[in-house]
Amino acid sequence: MRRLRPTSLACLAAAAFGLAACGENASLAVAEGMGPDPKLPPPRSGLIPTVKVAPAKGWTEGTKPHAARGLTVAAFADGLDHPRWLHVLPNGDVLVAESNAPPRPDDGQGIRGWAMRMLMSRAGAGVPSANRITLLRDADGDGVAETRSAFLEGLNSPIGMALVGGDLYVANTDAVVRFPYRRGETRITAPGTKVTDLPGGPINRHWTKSLIASPDGSRLYVGVGSNSNVGERGMEAEEGRAAIWEIDPRSGDHRIFASGLRNPVGMAWEPRTGALWVAVNERDEIGSDLVPDYMTAVREGGFYGWPYSYYGQHLDERVKPQRPDLVARAIKPDYALGPHTASLGLTIVQAPGLAPGFEEGAFVGQHGSWNRDPPSGYEVIFVPFSDGRPSGPAVEVLTDFLDGGEARGRPVGVTMDDRGGLLVADDVGNTVWRVTGEPPATAAVGQ
Repeated sequence: MRRLRPTSLACLAAAAFGLAACGENASLAVAEGMGPDPKLPPPRSGLIPTVKVAPAKGWTEGTKPHAARGLTVAAFADGLDHPRWLHVLPNGDVLVAESNAPPRPDDGQGIRGWAMRMLMSRAGAGVPSANRITLLRDADGDGVAETRSAFLEGLNSPIGMALVGGDLYVANTDAVVRFPYRRGETRITAPGTKVTDLPGGPINRHWTKSLIASPDGSRLYVGVGSNSNVGERGMEAEEGRAAIWEIDPRSGDHRIFASGLRNPVGMAWEPRTGALWVAVNERDEIGSDLVPDYMTAVREGGFYGWPYSYYGQHLDERVKPQRPDLVARAIKPDYALGPHTASLGLTIVQAPGLAPGFEEGAFVGQHGSWNRDPPSGYEVIFVPFSDGRPSGPAVEVLTDFLDGGEARGRPVGVTMDDRGGLLVADDVGNTVWRVTGEPPATAAVGQ
């Protein structure tokens, strides 16, 4: 593993207390690292990693994100505890996973680890996990959840949720668990049944485990991130990681569906082609312009490069020993989402849109960079599709999460509600935002 010199550690420590930014500046605009053929300049691998953290500030009274022309945004629910992920039930109730990283005693040892923990705390990621799924109900249809209840408690850093018939599946950081669900109930007290273990442990670098069910409910798919940046802990620490798992919910049997995906998070089914799409966070520490995060249609058995190569077969020379056999079959992703944007949330729509231009495509929640100068992400974008494929440049949907270098919010999970509104989980603003093109309908739900 590459060690940092004292000057690097001093820079990290200074940045942790907001005294400095470390490393180099971007030479390309974020937009140049987006699309099917992003610009990929030579890597900049220096002694000092690029560090530029936007301290968490939160929203002051009367402020909110800026919505694109033709759209409006309002708080669906506020005062939450680090809301990360969303799932809409058939009756219109909204489940929100209030979650943060679990204890990871072996992650971030030494001075460098201490500095990185301080940096993440400044970015709003240092609060304890609520380990809860909360149910939000907008029974009168006015676009604001007037009731909330603790739907499931005592979980372990939950993220992914999927309802299949009368079974609610939850992806904790270390296992998929099944709970019985009855339509309209506001709390589950029955104990969960473990379906299968997931990679966790005392390092557990990318702790979030996203979850989606196949359209027929016969399979579950779970995104499992890597335990490192580029395998510097050894590939034995990456067993079962940097991959999408396919799980039989009845038996718990599982297999690797696709691999070489550094941190696969948001997943969605594209309705025209039936393909599974995923948003992936790529690697750090080779410059502000590398490597673009991306979304891609996932090929069964496909390998996407990590850690040996990026964006197809671009070799990462830091990784030793190399695997030219794997690099030779690394698949180029379909669409780049910009370097270090931390693109986490993903939902794909094919329906009358929020407004003209949003009828078919993918909404992406970009949590925002900590290691790009200037920052990237901190917004929700829309990538238009045609015939089931990306068909044009991304457009901004929600912006102004950054204010003078501070983060008022950081968007994460995105999903559509049952009235055609876009819901956005904001884990720094502790709010679920609702984006619409027209005033909300008034039909009652939740009964």
